[in-house]
Amino acid sequence: MFKTVNSDNVHILDAGAGVGSLTAALLERFIQEKRKNSIEVTAYEIDPVLTRYLTENLAYYKSSFSKNGIPFKSHLITGDFIADTTSGESEGFPGCYTHAILNPPYKKINSESMHRIQLRSVGIETVNLYSAFVAISLMLLKDQGELVAIIPRSFCNGNYYKPFRELIIGNSAIQRIHLFDSRSQAFKEDSVLQENIIIHLIKGAKQGKVVISQSADESLHDLTLNSYSYSQIVKPRDQEFFIHIPNGEKNHLENSKSITYTLSELSLEVSTGPVVDFRSKEYISKEPLEGYVPLLYPTHFNGKEIQWPKEGKKPNAIALLQETQKMLYPKGFYTIVKRFSSKEEKQRIVARVINPRKLDFGYIGIENHLNVFHSGKAGIPEDLAFGLAAYLNSSFVDTHFRSFNGHTQVNATDLKQMKYPSRDVLIQLGKWAKGLKDFEQSVLDDRIKKLL
Repeated sequence: MFKTVNSDNVHILDAGAGVGSLTAALLERFIQEKRKNSIEVTAYEIDPVLTRYLTENLAYYKSSFSKNGIPFKSHLITGDFIADTTSGESEGFPGCYTHAILNPPYKKINSESMHRIQLRSVGIETVNLYSAFVAISLMLLKDQGELVAIIPRSFCNGNYYKPFRELIIGNSAIQRIHLFDSRSQAFKEDSVLQENIIIHLIKGAKQGKVVISQSADESLHDLTLNSYSYSQIVKPRDQEFFIHIPNGEKNHLENSKSITYTLSELSLEVSTGPVVDFRSKEYISKEPLEGYVPLLYPTHFNGKEIQWPKEGKKPNAIALLQETQKMLYPKGFYTIVKRFSSKEEKQRIVARVINPRKLDFGYIGIENHLNVFHSGKAGIPEDLAFGLAAYLNSSFVDTHFRSFNGHTQVNATDLKQMKYPSRDVLIQLGKWAKGLKDFEQSVLDDRIKKLL
């Protein structure tokens, strides 16, 4: 993905280098292109087993380039990349590197951890090692320096990665993103549960069109490339800076003149279910008891309906007490959406309706693995609830959602960012949807297509 190297002196940063595979690939390219640039490599690797092989590989390339009269220097740093680069005593410094290539470690960073404190000291706010490594590497590049990284796609949406998205967008131009069609094939040895992408950034460059390339797996035998305007990747006026990655499927919602309404314009809200069961153990019960009300989990989804109570591992009820009432929703119609889709489900968004005629209780509990559409923490009109569920369960919404969400999680923030049909259209759709025996996909899509 790297462009033509114009610099006389190439300085490569490989953070989390492992045995040096990525650096080796780039150096092999320089050899094939018969470049005469002087080359310097700075490789960080903390694992002592891997550093033995990395040392050998760097020595091999020093010998290869030296034989051809090309100056080659390498620095192997065995310290902690984050600690080293945020201390002010690192080998590298801002504006030092022409290229950064990395497959960083993936691990959540605790909000009070030393890594989080070190990152904040240099103005980086992020929640995972992979985004921290990319952010630091980008800062260490020279102006017009290039970065290519293999990373999870989770940074493209959600609140937690918003500062990281702002950092990328504010300091670089997105040149290209490569997408793997199969979540399981390209990284099958690692049991990857979310999509991984390869991203190419140029620091300080003017943002132009973005190339989206795609292949089924790591073989790249069926590689396709398409160019998109930046406004198709990061939507104008999107204050969350979600990064959309078109996957070749036609996104009918993208430019629909009828799907333009925000939830606030519909007088609706969406929230994560407030009942966290492990924090409420003393109040919940497997069996419905007197003085208890329904507690709904994703397991209660059954076809088009909610099945309650339901035998299984999950509780069915929560005590109606002064201590719990603030966590409960009053009787009414609500549209609920699973926060996590299973591998077996074809759709990323799975929505159902809470029908108070079938769950005739004064209050209802909604567990944390569900999102709930409501109006000021009260129910919404029946037809609107069914119309919203029908719309969300459509393939058109699924395709659009996958353009910016690359993992199995559906957050309330994601649902807030989406556009919807008008309230009147959703109500008419709901009147129709109530007559369906099930949300059969083809029937649902045929109806939704008429709205686009």
